[in-house]
Amino acid sequence: MADFRANINDTKDGKTYQTPVTGHHANSLIGKKIGDVVDGIFVGLPGYKLEISGGSDKDGFPMRKDLPGPRRKKLLMSKSIGFNSKKRGLRKRKNVRGNTISPDTLQINMKVTQHGMKPVADLIKKEEKKA
Repeated sequence: MADFRANINDTKDGKTYQTPVTGHHANSLIGKKIGDVVDGIFVGLPGYKLEISGGSDKDGFPMRKDLPGPRRKKLLMSKSIGFNSKKRGLRKRKNVRGNTISPDTLQINMKVTQHGMKPVADLIKKEEKKA
């Protein structure tokens, strides 16, 4: 059974909300890729549409949109996602995770593309009170 932590960026108020995703909702996210638009019901936001914008795995390696599949791989990178160089032109081989969500993924970053009837803050707070 997969468990994720979803970081949801609300584009209206500029805040980010964190919520756990467990059970069959988490299993339905496995196989989705960065850039896919998913229904908000998976993270407790009915009526919302969310775009997957990134994430990281259980060991903290970031997901990259240009690496296909769920695997972890060493890439030679210059300044980009997963590597910030201080010197100009510096390249380094770093571990990164592919663009597909797998059971090894721990954190999923999402942004709201279509808003629902109620604000995100109210829906997230109601879910926290239940837990």
